[in-house]
Amino acid sequence: MPGGGSADILVAASLWGTTGTVRTFADGASSVSVAAIRIVIGGLVLLACAALTRRGAGLRRLLSPVPADRASGLRRCGAWPLIGLGAVAIAVYQMAFFVSVARTGVAVGTVVTIGSAPAFAGLIGLALRRAVLTPRWLAATGGAVAGCALLIGGGQDAGVEPVGIALALLSGLSYAVYATVASSLITRGEDGRAVAGALFAAAAVLLLPVLLAGPTGWLLTGPGALTALYLGAVTTGGGYLLFARGLRTTSATTATTLTLAEPAVAAILGTLVLDERLGLAALGGLALLAASLVVLMLPVRE
Repeated sequence: MPGGGSADILVAASLWGTTGTVRTFADGASSVSVAAIRIVIGGLVLLACAALTRRGAGLRRLLSPVPADRASGLRRCGAWPLIGLGAVAIAVYQMAFFVSVARTGVAVGTVVTIGSAPAFAGLIGLALRRAVLTPRWLAATGGAVAGCALLIGGGQDAGVEPVGIALALLSGLSYAVYATVASSLITRGEDGRAVAGALFAAAAVLLLPVLLAGPTGWLLTGPGALTALYLGAVTTGGGYLLFARGLRTTSATTATTLTLAEPAVAAILGTLVLDERLGLAALGGLALLAASLVVLMLPVRE
């Protein structure tokens, strides 16, 4: 259906928007350990889905070093460097984001990270000559970023810490690299489940030492275990399966803009579940963000 890919990405972003609220139920867990367990569990779930889909045919095709013919051989031999790049991007995105938030605060770190990701994705697309930044994309992305800034920063004092800002920008760049890598693999015919499984399984290997080096006692409690399972299996496993499916028909530049729906969901849940209050500026930002995403999702008239 028209807009199906965009809808998948919006649902994925909505799942990601629940992580902040659910995170509050994991008492005693550090942000870094939560980020690591998300990727470790999510990587296992995504890898299992890829292995069970058509008995792992898509995963074998993606990882196979043996070409069936010259054309497909070029694609598959080139998958390993892309998988490595995508895995590093996922790991850096997670770690840089949480350290940035610790240094700059949630508002500034989140705005800089998610606001810069669409811009970085657009620049990467231009550099690779894979994207044309239309006036509608520029207007919708600008409106969405502005709305996001109002939503998250409205009524809060924004502290500027240079290292924290740099880490947030690194996080946004890393997310854009991941989205571009995943989009590149999927649009040239690789199975979306296989791509997600390979990327996140490799990222899980990178982040497992980070998890083991930090406090893990919270995982042995009932709320902690349930929180880890939800964040890993649902928001990471389910969310990135949807994101991968959406990338079949949605460019990386558009996809990264659509993921700006994440803070809107987080803000609404914060109001409903955590009894947080939104000021007028935040409400205006929520409306601007919603309108911008609707504009981006509207079908293009020929």
